[in-house]
Amino acid sequence: MSKTCRPYDPQQMLLMPPPVKEWLPAGHLAHFVPDALESLDLGAISSVYEREERGFPPYHPVMMARVWAYPCRLGSTSSRKMERRPVEDVASRMLAANNTPDFRTIAEFRKRHLAALRGLFLQAPRLCQKAGLVKMRHVATDGMNLQTTRIR
Repeated sequence: MSKTCRPYDPQQMLLMPPPVKEWLPAGHLAHFVPDALESLDLGAISSVYEREERGFPPYHPVMMARVWAYPCRLGSTSSRKMERRPVEDVASRMLAANNTPDFRTIAEFRKRHLAALRGLFLQAPRLCQKAGLVKMRHVATDGMNLQTTRIR
């Protein structure tokens, strides 16, 4: 008597494909990012595109903020790595709504909206305070002293 395995058919087509959002467990960080960004003021980023009339239609600024914020939260700030995430990572694909911006687009978005993105990082602790997740008594950041060494 042989052991019966569960069905496995890599070529199986789905009649009604499930939403990408359902591919992740309920408490996944990727579900938190859109909710958090929705609570923050993205007006400084969105307003730039309202005045722009030239060129090819851009990616939606909220989607770009999601594609940028999620890897940053995971410690990855390389635009080339961010480019690969919506292709290789289900969570990033969900946040990008199946869009795949290239690394130049991501880098330009970051460069163009650097001041507004910094503002998002200032708004985030205030949002957590309002939600009762943290108490804001004293906030400090740890700097890192970088030294350059010459190789002869």
